Amino acid sequence: MSALKFLKPALPALLLAMPLAAQAAPVTYKLDPTHTAIQFQISHFGFSAPTGKWMAVDGAVILDEEDPAASSVELTIDVGAVNTGVPDLDTHLKTADFFNVEEFPEATFVSTNVELTGEKTAKVTGDLTLHGVTKPVVLDVTLNQIAENMFGLKTAGFQATTTIIRSEFGIDLYAPALGDEVQIFIQAEANVPAE
Repeated sequence: MSALKFLKPALPALLLAMPLAAQAAPVTYKLDPTHTAIQFQISHFGFSAPTGKWMAVDGAVILDEEDPAASSVELTIDVGAVNTGVPDLDTHLKTADFFNVEEFPEATFVSTNVELTGEKTAKVTGDLTLHGVTKPVVLDVTLNQIAENMFGLKTAGFQATTTIIRSEFGIDLYAPALGDEVQIFIQAEANVPAE
């Protein structure tokens, strides 16, 4: 569900965190799938709020230091890689009752606007396509840091949150008893590829 999409807000914040020395060209950061996770949480009939997540995420963030608002992010999620820790539930979530991964194997997020809200925060608006439906989603993003990682790659780390209404994407089984509001939490790292 993602929503995902959490990369956008990081863009503007990342830009502010970087020195604006010589006029630098926009830089492309590739998402690190081993350190990027999109987690969702939903009310289970009011008794509990279990979670699930995806780590099969591919995408890139383009950071423009001179014009942060021109930065962008695109990502693709392998919906069939959903992991709740309960194999039978994962199998059910993949069926037509919920994600219907046979017909809609991927979810995507494409940013349309980046608005800085603080030194390390931003709101990133984008189009989330899930279950064959496209809706605008706003991510509240916080930049964790930009630095060289232990492997010598320039890395940007950030987190983001948003809430979506699953029935708006045609995933409405048992709603609203089974929560219609789905909270999404994103932790991500993106690297500038080695030359």
